[in-house]
Amino acid sequence: MKLYIGIDLGGTNIAVGAVSDDGKILSQKSCPTDSARGYAAVIRDMAELAEGAAADAGFSKNEIEGIGIGCPGTVDNKSGLIVYACNVDMKNVPATDEMHKYFPNVPVVLENDANAAALAEYSVSGNGADSFIAVTLGTGVGGGIILNGKIYHGFNGVGGEIGHFTLVHDGIECACGKRGCWETYASVSALVRQTEDAIAAQPSGLMAKIAEKDGKVNGKTAFAAAKQGDKAAQYVVEKYLTYVADGITSIVNIFQPEKLVIGGGISREGEYLLAPIREFLRKYDYNKYLTKTELGIASLFNDAGIIGAALAAKSAK
Repeated sequence: MKLYIGIDLGGTNIAVGAVSDDGKILSQKSCPTDSARGYAAVIRDMAELAEGAAADAGFSKNEIEGIGIGCPGTVDNKSGLIVYACNVDMKNVPATDEMHKYFPNVPVVLENDANAAALAEYSVSGNGADSFIAVTLGTGVGGGIILNGKIYHGFNGVGGEIGHFTLVHDGIECACGKRGCWETYASVSALVRQTEDAIAAQPSGLMAKIAEKDGKVNGKTAFAAAKQGDKAAQYVVEKYLTYVADGITSIVNIFQPEKLVIGGGISREGEYLLAPIREFLRKYDYNKYLTKTELGIASLFNDAGIIGAALAAKSAK
């Protein structure tokens, strides 16, 4: 068995796993990111966690076949440079060169985190499809496009930013600087905002009571109330899912992938999330006559980033 290291670099935590060549996590370690310390300290922690995860799996650092780093934001996977990652406060960071200080003889690969997650999901549910797309609904909307078993990067390495096509012209301002991006309507952050607006309009309603019990409004608030028959919550959920479905339909119309999966914490709603999206897609998919895209729920959840980063390292060999 060969061993690869997958590193999921997030704004809050660094998660590192020792991964077998068939994509199974053998051991896992994590620590807070605390990027304010500077990138050298963060990458030192990544290296220490990688060596520790390998040891826990029964391997020395010299037996590691490759290391993959999944990072949010814009990365240059050819040079190994983190060009800009606002969530981890990094700009023009030579990530692979820095990691080679600790693992001089191990290949190190840098990949966008959403691309890595898509590669992981493809490995477990792609079934050899020649086109596969993973959409992640989280703080933002991420995505990865797999064509012929490989990540589609675009000519400059930053292809696949599906959260940033325009859904509503001159709509809500996005963190990217544009207005009306799909992300500003379909992310969990958007759902929280939509739920908060509904609670402000009906402060004594069920959503307000659920939020008070949980200590805050989150992505589950409206769904929980909707399932209990609350009309205001049902309206929030229906409107939110229309935004999600509209964007997914546009992606399908452009790529017509064999399979598209939805991930992120909200995907745990399962069929309650999927059924209305599937119905919207049935109505508005441009393809009315040929085999249609299979729509599903991602299965790896928090493990996708680690597994995908490791598989990116494996595929680069």
